[in-house]
Amino acid sequence: MSATREARRSPAASAAVAEVGATTAPVLRITGLTKRFGGLTALDDVELEVRPGQVHALLGENGSGKSTLIKILSGTYAPDAGATIEVRGSRLPLPVPPGYFRRVGISFVHQDLALVPSLGVTENLRLATVVAGRGPFVRWGAEHRAAAELFARYGVEIDPRARIEELTDTQKALVAILRAVAELGDDRALIVLDEPTVFLPKEDADLLFRVVKDLVSDGRTSALLVSHDMSEVLEHADRVTVLRAGRVQAHRDTATTTADELVSLIVGRGLEDAAARSGRPATTGDAVVAVRDLRTGVVDGLSFDVADSEVVGITGLAGSGVEDVLPGLYGARAATGTLTVRDATVDLRAASPATSIARGVVYVPADRKREGGALTLSVEQNVTLPVLGKLRGLLGLSPARERSHVEALVRDWDVRPADPSALFGTLSGGNQQKAVLAKWMQDDPRLVLLQEPTQGIDVGARAAIFSMLRRTADQGVSILCASTDYDQLAQMCDRVVVLAHGRVHDVLTGDRIDRDVIAAAVVASLVDPAPSSPVDSSADPSPVKETA
Repeated sequence: MSATREARRSPAASAAVAEVGATTAPVLRITGLTKRFGGLTALDDVELEVRPGQVHALLGENGSGKSTLIKILSGTYAPDAGATIEVRGSRLPLPVPPGYFRRVGISFVHQDLALVPSLGVTENLRLATVVAGRGPFVRWGAEHRAAAELFARYGVEIDPRARIEELTDTQKALVAILRAVAELGDDRALIVLDEPTVFLPKEDADLLFRVVKDLVSDGRTSALLVSHDMSEVLEHADRVTVLRAGRVQAHRDTATTTADELVSLIVGRGLEDAAARSGRPATTGDAVVAVRDLRTGVVDGLSFDVADSEVVGITGLAGSGVEDVLPGLYGARAATGTLTVRDATVDLRAASPATSIARGVVYVPADRKREGGALTLSVEQNVTLPVLGKLRGLLGLSPARERSHVEALVRDWDVRPADPSALFGTLSGGNQQKAVLAKWMQDDPRLVLLQEPTQGIDVGARAAIFSMLRRTADQGVSILCASTDYDQLAQMCDRVVVLAHGRVHDVLTGDRIDRDVIAAAVVASLVDPAPSSPVDSSADPSPVKETA
């Protein structure tokens, strides 16, 4: 354990951990854990031990298998034959029956926290027992006092009678963690923390981990922390297991592990390869889009340019701002700053989806089922929604003209089946996305904003969509693609902007547009401290465009 972590734990607690750890079996032991989804192996013969009284981190990039492991532990997924999972020496039935994890002293705190905003703090603490139907009556006065005692025990200042929606993000995370503690009582063995700090500033994350350290200091309880954040893991975890492509790369004590070693384990190359900054090569295209001082969500003063026919990728880990940039530019969420598209500049405080569409700026959201299209309408009805006015004649809307227009689009974008009357909801994910792209590309946009454009789409459809988007860009359309899929970015983009802490961490061009380099740069972004002032990825007002 590092000196920093040791200093935060009392001598008595440290002694208790040492004694219990020397005489007790691991709180959690996993052996032979494999999970396949068709031809994809998500986990491959994984072994893991979590020791008593420790914070054990599970680290890896997107798609490494972290989430699959947690879902098996919670009973959401069934593992393949041959796996064993033991909690305090007792083997669990596999697949884990629904809710069984609570019976063996395991509780989960997921990234979305699963709190009900309109209910009070105490009501949220009691959700599990209320759902389980333990008694028809609740003595709320006693429950409020019990909640206050729980918070006081861990040094947390939260009013039990406050509504969740009135709390800060940090307070909400603390309520979720202490609810997990309250659900298990004194029989708790393991608290699983699934990215609980991803949207928290560092000082608030430190407060949360202080509570976690107090929780495990009894020497019996342990915490399994799922994280992307190396600096967080090195500072707060005792041990770390690194997954890559579903396989365990190593189990390490964090006190004797460096950031460079973790980067090598996570992505297969050292930190020095990822940290090198590329220079700005000669411009090969004129700037037609300029973003200046964008502030929205966690994005803090972001500026960059996009050239004519250029595809620029924006990436980073959850909480870096990658989720916020495009909705802010489109006017789908509050933002400040300016967006210039072909010499027309708009103050983003006045932007809205309607004004953006009128200016030739279109947005394809990540959730095509809820935001990209209407499942119960036909392909034809979905595709023609933005251009109905242009399809009208002197006698109103012509069904024949509308059908002919959509048939051409369906053919051009290879939507299958090639039937405009087919319900949008019956199409595969890839064909739904093709239809959504056809809808927004038909009116000659100037700037296309793509949020995770191939999420949940099979390999064949991905390749087709990449080709169509490249064709669209070559016709003079600028494209911004926000994605955490590094393969996608490497195949599509002329330039990739890596975000951290809502600001530019790196700009990748040329032969650095490579899947492994992108992944390494994203991981490296968590090693450097947050910059003290915004970093401008377009210090030269001309854009960068260099193809690999």
